Amino acid sequence: MLNILLVTFPFFALVLCGYAAARYALLPLTAVAGLNTFVLYFALPCLLYRFGASTPIVQLLDGSLVAVYLLCALLMVGLTIGLTLRRTKSPGHGVGWNDAAFGALVAAFPNTGFMGVPLLVALLGAQAAGPAILTLVVDMLVTSSLCIALSRLGSAGEHGAAHAAR
Repeated sequence: MLNILLVTFPFFALVLCGYAAARYALLPLTAVAGLNTFVLYFALPCLLYRFGASTPIVQLLDGSLVAVYLLCALLMVGLTIGLTLRRTKSPGHGVGWNDAAFGALVAAFPNTGFMGVPLLVALLGAQAAGPAILTLVVDMLVTSSLCIALSRLGSAGEHGAAHAAR
């Protein structure tokens, strides 16, 4: 347990430092947007490339991992949308397909890129990067695309899915 704490503590200490810097205005608000842009467009792609380039291609193309992860992601999306729409059918609740789909995206889309890959590699070694990167690809290509498409069903009107597909 101590080994896990020693590995994970620096990650969460860094998150705490970011919170404190924003909370106590140690960084101007304009700097936060710049840091976010840097991490999203430079640091994260470099991290993923570094681990992906050194991972055997067989590990990056594991069909059974894709199938199991995709099934779990689709179940999470379906359950979240189903529960959200069913729960909000009562009068006064205005949650429709748009809110339910983006709620499902939040529920089914883990923080694999920013926290998952670095933590897994720190805890389990470089061999853990391949499966984490593969799940990130599935999330980017399937889960997010599906949830965005489902969010459009609410504005499709009487023509339903055919109108939303256009």
